[in-house]
Amino acid sequence: MIELYTAATPNGHKISIALEEMGLPYNVHHLKLSKNEQKEPEYLKLNPNGRIPTIIDRDNDDFVVFESGAILMYLAEKTGQLLPTDSKERSRAIQWLMFQMGGIGPMMGQANVWFRYWDETYQPAIDRYQNETKRLFGVMDGHLKGREYLTDELSIADIANWAWVRIYDWSGVPIDNFPHLSAWLDRLDQRPAFQKGINTPPSEYEQEAKADDFVKGARNMLLK
Repeated sequence: MIELYTAATPNGHKISIALEEMGLPYNVHHLKLSKNEQKEPEYLKLNPNGRIPTIIDRDNDDFVVFESGAILMYLAEKTGQLLPTDSKERSRAIQWLMFQMGGIGPMMGQANVWFRYWDETYQPAIDRYQNETKRLFGVMDGHLKGREYLTDELSIADIANWAWVRIYDWSGVPIDNFPHLSAWLDRLDQRPAFQKGINTPPSEYEQEAKADDFVKGARNMLLK
């Protein structure tokens, strides 16, 4: 059994999607980020960085793993799923996982902050992060031409990138000019495990009535 400490964010949804695709049983512990529950002492014993997600593997001496990319790799190695066995394809999957961890996630995250979360508007910062996000989308679009997935088979790289790219509108970055990226988004969106994963827990930012509250909570979290 996997204990999943998570919240309704792309990084959290990476893990719930992976767990659903792998068919692993898990319990969800939903942390309220706007209330800074991720900073509580008990949680910091598990994840000293005070972020989500974190897992505890009850079947492996209660082994704790934090950082979403590390969790994805741990689960893939544990199950033998979603990471190619061929050494070259495995490396390619890890490269695209790192692409998300070092590029898509940070750039979209900053675009979200500057475009959505501050009352003040600082256009140079908005332009900087939206333009870099567009550039990264272009890299993915070119790579996905003629491909179903980022590598020869569905992998943790697809999960990690999809969980972020799907919220392109929240970052204020359209994808109309990226047909291969759009098709990839739609293709993975049809998978039941992906749908269940993004609703574990639900994404409040996608519920219009809660959007203002979500932004206020996010702003509060960023100021802590």
